[in-house]
Amino acid sequence: MSSGNKPDFSNVQGGVRSTEAERPDFSNVQGGVTSTEEIVNPPEQTYTVEKGDSLSKIAKQFYGKANAWPQIFEANRDQLDDPDRIKPGQVLKIPPAKT
Repeated sequence: MSSGNKPDFSNVQGGVRSTEAERPDFSNVQGGVTSTEEIVNPPEQTYTVEKGDSLSKIAKQFYGKANAWPQIFEANRDQLDDPDRIKPGQVLKIPPAKT
């Protein structure tokens, strides 16, 4: 190799450039969610127990199926200990049907 033919890099300048475009500044953006859907809570229904009623019979009347009685029982645990022991005159809360 001859020593007189070295490349001359004396005029090369350094620098860093990005090919990525400058990013927009979203630091002042605030988030939020709104909906035009109206939130409607159905009014709570009640039922006054009559002689001969059972939770199954009441569930059939309100929900169309007798086997939905546990919904009524759970909603009334504050006054019912046994689903088979409801008394005429008791006012039971009837929760909205579960979908």
